[in-house]
Amino acid sequence: MAEKPYIDFEQAQAAMQAIIAEATKPGGMPVAVSIVDDAGNMVAYAQMDNVRLYARRHAFRKAYTAAVMGMDTGPHGEQLKERGRTVSDYGDPNLTPGIGGVVVRSGDGVIMGGIGVGGYLARDEELAQIGLDAMQVE
Repeated sequence: MAEKPYIDFEQAQAAMQAIIAEATKPGGMPVAVSIVDDAGNMVAYAQMDNVRLYARRHAFRKAYTAAVMGMDTGPHGEQLKERGRTVSDYGDPNLTPGIGGVVVRSGDGVIMGGIGVGGYLARDEELAQIGLDAMQVE
């Protein structure tokens, strides 16, 4: 039987801890963090105190979009604009063009899932990348 790589508990926790540690540094803002598997199903979720509802919803949508579309949400949003399309063209209400979602890939390029950060728009993408780096995916 074929086995495929997946985001395990330790990787998800490492990503969460790294993102929250960075977001809680002086001058930071509260964020929500979502990690999903390759089908967009929730693997892990955390939110800091006082995170707005919009940010909580978008953390999931960013992770979901990265995983199911197979690309980070920033470039995906730009690609949509270039083609004169919107995420609503796909008919999936969980897709978003917002930056802050990154794809998690195995060392050989297999999509394992996505990480999404919401709440600190100026740094959402950077924080998601910090989480990805902390996963140490092989």
